[in-house]
Amino acid sequence: MSGLTVAFALLFYFAAAVCAIGVAMRVAVYARTPAPLKIPTTPAPTTGPGVALRMVREVVFFESLFKGSLWTWAFGWLFHASLALVLARHLRYFTEPVWGWVAFVQPFGMYAAFPMAIGLAGLWARRFLVDRVRYISTPSDHLMLALLLAIALSGLAMKYLFPTDIVAVKAFFLGLMLLDWQPLPAGGALYVHLALVAALMIVFPFSKLLHAPGLFFSPSRNQVDNPRETRHLAPWAARLEER
Repeated sequence: MSGLTVAFALLFYFAAAVCAIGVAMRVAVYARTPAPLKIPTTPAPTTGPGVALRMVREVVFFESLFKGSLWTWAFGWLFHASLALVLARHLRYFTEPVWGWVAFVQPFGMYAAFPMAIGLAGLWARRFLVDRVRYISTPSDHLMLALLLAIALSGLAMKYLFPTDIVAVKAFFLGLMLLDWQPLPAGGALYVHLALVAALMIVFPFSKLLHAPGLFFSPSRNQVDNPRETRHLAPWAARLEER
């Protein structure tokens, strides 16, 4: 077994552990953070089912972003929708046999990297061309967009410029999951792509990309607008009141 196979195997074990543990710890912090005030962004739903429907619209359609900036919404939704298809398509490398719905999305996911790259390019251009956005952009904002765009472009390069033995790639990842390591096929584009993906997994829990799970803990979105009907007390405030 080659040294590169061992190196990438260890790298992905490390990246997966950092990503899983890091996200779990950050989500735990979000869950413990008190919300002492009722602060849903109005107009807000006044019932639990209404809040659930609002969250669905926010997660699937980016409703608030659509109301705020149509161009940003267009590029952002294009990127996220394409990313979802790309991730769904990549599940074939981790399942045997391949699930039926994963097989169904293969033709769509095959070309989703193109709109994904376009969406990322638009979001990155916005940070240069829009004055108020350029002013608040930090190096990490540019780094995350560059990393995601590099992943998309290296994946396209593997597909159309430097073909890779995907059967061997699947065997490699299934072997990692089953603790039965298999050789990683040779390929410069493959090595670059996998290294970038591992880097993304490592930095994900420490970056602004964590807005993905963080959205569900946003009190401006997940609270029922009923301050007149029900007194809102944070758990720590309720305990103090009981004393």
